[in-house]
Amino acid sequence: MDWINALIMGIVQGLAEYLPISSSGHLEICGKLLGLNLDPEASLEFDVMLHVATVLSTIVILWREFAPLCVSFFTWRRDDNFNTVVKILISCIPVGIVGVFFKDTIEGFFDKNLAVIGICLLITAALLSFSYFFRTRPLDDSPKGKRAYTPRNITMVDAFIIGCAQAIAVLPGLSRSGTTIATGILIGDKREQVARFSFLMVIIPILGQALLDIKDMITEPATSSAAEIGWVPMIVGFLASFLVGCAACKWMLEIVKKGKLVWFAVYCLIVGVLCIIFN
Repeated sequence: MDWINALIMGIVQGLAEYLPISSSGHLEICGKLLGLNLDPEASLEFDVMLHVATVLSTIVILWREFAPLCVSFFTWRRDDNFNTVVKILISCIPVGIVGVFFKDTIEGFFDKNLAVIGICLLITAALLSFSYFFRTRPLDDSPKGKRAYTPRNITMVDAFIIGCAQAIAVLPGLSRSGTTIATGILIGDKREQVARFSFLMVIIPILGQALLDIKDMITEPATSSAAEIGWVPMIVGFLASFLVGCAACKWMLEIVKKGKLVWFAVYCLIVGVLCIIFN
């Protein structure tokens, strides 16, 4: 892989991680369009490295919220920030189970199979559409005869349900942010709160996977992604993913606040159909 390809992949990851269009699916599509023929394990490690860059961009953009969470948790303060961290930890349970027991099965889907990616993108489109057109919270009659709903704060149970959605979204083409945000909205949680929770809840699983990959690079340097891809492309991809991710994170928070996710459903529908046709 040369640095230009790495730059393109980094830009794609930075955008697609926050926009509800599936970063893993778009990295697979982009890799096929660029003609990259990396070893599946090296390709997955490179993708994880790009995800780490976007996780760091999340921490930077949401630092004012992230820092108090860390302070409350590690000083054992029983406040709202502490409870938020507990919810985040609860949300990580399902994806942790998937990672431990189904890691090899999941990695089998990362083979640039456009049909699988296309089907998952269609599912993403359906989820985003449902979250836009339907509400599951009890509705109240408004004076004008319209039906309105009152969103709630994320509960512990909600956190686990959103975590289950994150675990399912490890499949390429199934947007993690789109799936978790849509799930939170569907069960009646506040849009902006769900978006921020979605971005924060991915930090632990991605950094955990990154630590395992770093261990492999140290213990088995000959088979690591750095050995096959090269350090320059990896650094270029990392920086591109981080910088674009910072911009995309801010953008996505505004999009969710305005409730415009349905346009991404249209995009996922079109790309999903094209993936299936040209598989």
